Amino acid sequence: MKQVEIAVIGGGLAGMIAAIALARGGRAVALVAAAHHKADRRTTALMDQSIRFLERLALWDKIVPSTAALTTMQIIDGTTRLLRAPTVAFRASEIGLDAFGYNIPNDSLLDTLGEAVKAEGNIKLIETSAAGIAIRDDGVTVTLEDGETVEAAFVVGADGRNSMVRETVGIKVKRWSYPQSAMVLNFTHSLPHQNISTEFHTESGPFTQVPLPGNRSSLVWVQKPADAALNAEKSLEELGRAIEDRMQSMLGKVTVEDNVQVWPLSGMTAYSFGKRRVALIGEAAHVFPPIGAQGLNLSLRDILTLVEILASPTGQPISASAGDRFDRRRRLDIISRTASVDLLNRSLLTDFLPVQMLRAAGLHILSAIPPLRNLVMREGIEPGGSLRGFPSMLKEKLHR
Repeated sequence: MKQVEIAVIGGGLAGMIAAIALARGGRAVALVAAAHHKADRRTTALMDQSIRFLERLALWDKIVPSTAALTTMQIIDGTTRLLRAPTVAFRASEIGLDAFGYNIPNDSLLDTLGEAVKAEGNIKLIETSAAGIAIRDDGVTVTLEDGETVEAAFVVGADGRNSMVRETVGIKVKRWSYPQSAMVLNFTHSLPHQNISTEFHTESGPFTQVPLPGNRSSLVWVQKPADAALNAEKSLEELGRAIEDRMQSMLGKVTVEDNVQVWPLSGMTAYSFGKRRVALIGEAAHVFPPIGAQGLNLSLRDILTLVEILASPTGQPISASAGDRFDRRRRLDIISRTASVDLLNRSLLTDFLPVQMLRAAGLHILSAIPPLRNLVMREGIEPGGSLRGFPSMLKEKLHR
């Protein structure tokens, strides 16, 4: 029997960051995750709030050499509809930032986090899967696949969309699907991206290019499933030409790198994000389309809240209701973000004219009114931060 204060189940990005953050917050942590060596060619865009969190964990300096800054994010209406929105550019300099965030290859993130986990004295790495958990008033027993057990005061479920932790504690979920698939790939291009990320809005969903170091970018191309299947059958040269055409040759000649992946789009949200001595983070709690760089950023806000509730350099006992407190703290952010991403995605798919009018009008307003655009940018990188700073911003504008 192994004894710790917190058991984190799941060794993906969210699970490893949670284990490191809680360990550095003074807790004895077990990270329960079977070893996996599969390469992950995807990338993750982390926004400013997430970067500052990684800086506090002393992880960012090791990650930053493999990243590309996102200094400008622009939206281009790539539809052929009658009502088209203007191009809107969001520049980090408008809100006093060098960059909104950084795009990071997942392999680099995983390698850095894996090294940090092994070097952290407060983390006991258990490289096997959890088979079950039993929750009592005074603690939790985690049973491992090899029959061993771990005793903990609290469990963090970071074990993905098919979470065993969530199922075991009886938390139900709402699931939905979209008539779309996402093609994910990396490509090189002959012209520099100048740290600009471009999102084309099309009738089938967003087509989003995000910078990588050098003349490279990552792409998330949301399409109808049949179109995605056809494009996946093309040679890399043919696919490169299709991407270049879709981007209007903005980055010159496109050369697609190997390992193109296609994923059906779906969403999921748990009806509760915590219960008694259990909290759910990452895709154990919420799943939505890869739109607007929200996925891991939302998960890191889960972890920030966990640290506020659970961290204790003095080793104070963990409350039996800490999971319920976590649920209350995370509910508004998760539900509002999930709803906004879902609404944006569905607004691109609909042919209903009033919805198209509202979407076009909204982008017109953002293009024309800088203070409102600044408010939206601040809210995008730090939810709630824009509203806290709004009175002072308004006061400053009035004084001018």
